[in-house]
Amino acid sequence: MVTRPDVTVIVPVLNGEDVLAVTLASLVRQLDTLPELEVIGVNDGSTDRTAEVFGHFSSRLPGLKVIENERPVGLASARNLGLDAAQGKRIVFLDGDDWMAPGRLASLARSLDALQCDFIRTDHVVARGHSRVLHRAPHFPRGTVVPARDAILPYDHESMVDYPYAWAGMFDRELLDRGLLHFEDGLYTAEDRPWIWRLHLRAERFAVVHAPEIFYRRGSITSLTQIYDARQLHFIRAYRQALEVVDSDDEAALYMPKFLRQLTAIAAHHVQRSDRMPRSLRRELRVGVRELLSLVPQEPLRQQWQEISPLRRSVLQEFVDPAIRRSVPR
Repeated sequence: MVTRPDVTVIVPVLNGEDVLAVTLASLVRQLDTLPELEVIGVNDGSTDRTAEVFGHFSSRLPGLKVIENERPVGLASARNLGLDAAQGKRIVFLDGDDWMAPGRLASLARSLDALQCDFIRTDHVVARGHSRVLHRAPHFPRGTVVPARDAILPYDHESMVDYPYAWAGMFDRELLDRGLLHFEDGLYTAEDRPWIWRLHLRAERFAVVHAPEIFYRRGSITSLTQIYDARQLHFIRAYRQALEVVDSDDEAALYMPKFLRQLTAIAAHHVQRSDRMPRSLRRELRVGVRELLSLVPQEPLRQQWQEISPLRRSVLQEFVDPAIRRSVPR
């Protein structure tokens, strides 16, 4: 019989020599309360001293294994490599520039075992310089198990499918065995959007719980939110895949308004900031948004078109059918 570690933490990182030591040191502190810990680092084609940082922690983290990619494959594929190698009873994601408070993993494991659900989620703290701001998972009450799909609606308020952060929680291994934890290979941005929809539509039960904090580092100049290249347009492919997940569900009509509210928000965001993109990329964005909005069910889109903000309508009006535009009285 295979003896599995209590928890596997998957740590993908690209060129993280300046921040990775903080991440790994926070995992060393978890050993005080959770000694059976497997850490799978994925060095995603780094050209700096990331490999040396992993090597420095090899003696301090006995359960550390490192996968070395010759070339970067992106966050989604790097996480998948970690998932394929994971042996733990429970799975946790931790990006290579984030860190967690002592006792977090043991607390999450106790909650997952006590609640007997498929996965649990938590709040997180956004760290920007010396600033620390708490962001709450949009689901209450805490510590109460509910069907995972019950946390998708209402469509016009923030819900758990708007909180896609894979690192803000812990997942039972059964989800991995069922294929619900893998990401779409090759996505560099928005990789968590089809993932979170699939998770909430196909997993059974979940809960949001209190736990020691996880800190999400913002403001890195290498973040893709600061870079304007073709990877930014991966949201189009991601939302096509999310559309397939939602549209194939038996209750697709119930959840499609929520999906469309989310889709129009992200599409408008990218169109609004497209003046910072190269002309060829801007053209590709416009073609992609138009095709994506033509693929969604048009009657639910017409209904949502009447409810979204006038600003969002003005940004997206050229991308929808004229009949939908005319459905809103002038």
